[in-house]
Amino acid sequence: MSAAKVAHKSMPDTVFRAQALTKTYTSGQTQVLALRGVDFEIAPAEVVVLLGPSGSGKSTLLNIMGGLDHATSGDLFFRDIRITGLDDRRLTAYRRQHVGFVFQFYNLIPSLTAYENVALVTEIADNPMPPEEALTIVGLQDRMNHFPAQLSGGEQQRVAIARAIAKRPDVLLCDEPTGALDSKTGIRVIEALLEVNKKLGTTTLIITHNATIQNVADRVLFFADGQISKVQRNESRRSVAELSW
Repeated sequence: MSAAKVAHKSMPDTVFRAQALTKTYTSGQTQVLALRGVDFEIAPAEVVVLLGPSGSGKSTLLNIMGGLDHATSGDLFFRDIRITGLDDRRLTAYRRQHVGFVFQFYNLIPSLTAYENVALVTEIADNPMPPEEALTIVGLQDRMNHFPAQLSGGEQQRVAIARAIAKRPDVLLCDEPTGALDSKTGIRVIEALLEVNKKLGTTTLIITHNATIQNVADRVLFFADGQISKVQRNESRRSVAELSW
């Protein structure tokens, strides 16, 4: 059995499972406890919103789940892969094969069109979708030959989403995807994320400071002081059309 496998496998209906997950940052003589023993499970195709103040551990957790950072202790599993047991090379393979990222800032290459920005990812993916298909899912089929400077902020963010989903990731991790956008534009971005979830069945986690967005989620994880302080399940998800902030 490889180092990526563990004897106790996650249940088939669990994509992520965390057990007593901690993260400590050290700066000189100072230690910052970013995560203080976090436990949770995430189901396939679930939409989960993470709410909490800055510094409560949301981004730290997402970075560990995405293989961008290492936990200090505890266990995190993606299906039957123990992420907390992977070295940097295997974490890179995990990110490439399974995870798509959407951040607050779009990080598009200015000299490339929307199509070309998405195509960059498809060149390194094992089973990519055509760039035009990814752009169509987020409603930009008519803008694929435009450069970032010719697109609005919301359109650029939707290109970033198309880029993230073009490799057909199992998981989409979104850190403040509407943080730099006005409400009307932000609603279009949330609409695009939910369309991806609906069409591709992509498990989607969204960090936000905007409490309104929690209404479109299956579940909401509330963070405080490096811990999940409350879990709320929405019996019925509200439609994007009902959102306003």
